[in-house]
Amino acid sequence: MSVNKSILLGNLGSDPKITTTESITIATFSIATTTKYKEEKKTMWHRCVAFGKLAEIIEKYVKKGDSLYIEGAINYNEWTDKEGNKRLSTEIIVNFIDLQGKKNDSNQPQNVGDKDDLPY
Repeated sequence: MSVNKSILLGNLGSDPKITTTESITIATFSIATTTKYKEEKKTMWHRCVAFGKLAEIIEKYVKKGDSLYIEGAINYNEWTDKEGNKRLSTEIIVNFIDLQGKKNDSNQPQNVGDKDDLPY
């Protein structure tokens, strides 16, 4: 048995970027998480991607600065850039979100996501 799961609670650095193809909506966004040890703070940025219905919900309700709890799988990408250098990136493929920043908005869903919505 194996598990690939990441849990993040952080704030969006900018509005999500939404891409719509013929068959699916894709939302990409970055979440900042901050850890504090004694007097030192460290902020880490996490690239996140959501697909389908979850991406549509993100498009409608999520904005820069919002606090989000997300769960997803860690995905590693490798490619070669224009200069021939190998490049690596890490992203979280989101399958669940809890919108933390707008609990007073009764029209906003709080817990959304379903593993069946993933494209793979």
